Amino acid sequence: MNIGLLLPAHARYRPDQIALVFQDKRLSFLEFNKRVNRCANVLRGLGINKDHKIATILPNCLELLEIYWAVAKIGAVVVPLSTLLLEKGVVALRRDSDAVMVITNSGFCPTLERIKADLPGIPPGNYMLVADASSSGYLDYRSLTDAASEEEPEPVEINDQDPFNIIYSSGTTGLPKGIVHTHYVRAMYCATFASAFRMSPESVVLHAGSIVFNGAFVTLMPAMFLGATYVLMPQFEPVSFIETIRREKATHVVMVPSQIVAMLHAPNFSSEALQSLEMICTLGAPLHREHKEELNRKLPARFYELYGLTEGFITVLDKTHVPAKLNSVGVPTFFSEMRILDENGQELPPGQVGEIVGRGPMLMPGYYKRPDLTAQAIRDGWLYTGDLGFMDEDGFLYLVDRKKDMIISGGVNVYPRDIEEVIVKHPAVLEAAVFGIPSEKWGETPVAAVILKEPGSVSAEELKGWINQHVEAKYQRVSEVRLMEEFPRSVAGKTLKRILREEYGGRS
Repeated sequence: MNIGLLLPAHARYRPDQIALVFQDKRLSFLEFNKRVNRCANVLRGLGINKDHKIATILPNCLELLEIYWAVAKIGAVVVPLSTLLLEKGVVALRRDSDAVMVITNSGFCPTLERIKADLPGIPPGNYMLVADASSSGYLDYRSLTDAASEEEPEPVEINDQDPFNIIYSSGTTGLPKGIVHTHYVRAMYCATFASAFRMSPESVVLHAGSIVFNGAFVTLMPAMFLGATYVLMPQFEPVSFIETIRREKATHVVMVPSQIVAMLHAPNFSSEALQSLEMICTLGAPLHREHKEELNRKLPARFYELYGLTEGFITVLDKTHVPAKLNSVGVPTFFSEMRILDENGQELPPGQVGEIVGRGPMLMPGYYKRPDLTAQAIRDGWLYTGDLGFMDEDGFLYLVDRKKDMIISGGVNVYPRDIEEVIVKHPAVLEAAVFGIPSEKWGETPVAAVILKEPGSVSAEELKGWINQHVEAKYQRVSEVRLMEEFPRSVAGKTLKRILREEYGGRS
């Protein structure tokens, strides 16, 4: 289960197949493997060995993919960090991860210069730039790799349980935790998602989200496993995204809900432009039914939904189940199990809401250096997700909400997602996020943050009245509507309700 063996195999047996497309670069498996080898040999020459941690602070780029697969070959551990991190975040996550090297670009240099004194675990010579290495004190990634050997690096013994990466949670519910994924876990990503999404060596996988987000590995790993073509965009922009699908004849894409909404409303959206797609998978957050129905009308028989945690429990709603189970997030992936438990840990029958608990082969071994948090999350081999849901009689999972997002108003459990599903049916609404704020009368009361399709098309008060006329129960009525141009989002594209609540003085 050494995932570092995948690329060399394709380079040997399918050398001319296009492996990677990024901007004007089109690399065959043979060409990409040579570049990865150069990177691996540079890292080895700089003293990076098995289990050493390398922090990357990079946008989507060819070099980041080279680093991912070079690390896999030499048994080191990659720690992908977001370029959106503030100084204190970089310091905290470097210390937590024990990274001995930082690889970034010139745009992040000013931040690093201000905090180098707070990064004592990194030797002065272990800072590297992938572009524009004119800044003194930084190694030049490209000049080093251009001069390095393209031969396979000296083999290293790697077993199933050796770590490949540490992914830091996006922080939607608090401080990020380092989630460890082993070579075995990533191998399970390869096989599981290749099967679940009907991928083949002829597939063309397009990704426009940040590849430091774990959701990127949902298609990156099976693409490399099968030897498919992986097309990476620098960032998501709906018009160019659609044009890239058309030009590259992409077959598989994964997107967060906000990206799907933006794509559906792009000026160049058409079923003809996207006819090559065989799979459109939403992940990262619930996609509201209104948008699912629109997507299925315009692009039928392509929609998949993935519910899952980076920690390792995942369900998938298959495109063949969509007509009958549109509100569901599917069933556990193969070799996985799921339970719905009450507050006392007792299993609940179909139809009753409780905490979603699961186990399977993609389960993390734990949070890095946090056995206390690991023990809270994984009990007797089962991952306690902190999410609320129920199963139907057929074993399909229906996601209700996060425990933390649930609003308790007048002693009644109010689920924000139920209200959001109503709000997005208003013809002027593009996106909605509902959260609870303190109320002297009710304990908590729902507030709706809303992005309109056209600013000024409806007032906050008008929309509040419409929402409160259309919700199913009085306790679902919102006390306020806040019109916004954009929501605070994580690097993964998730709406950060925690920040919305904090702005209103609610619980964090």
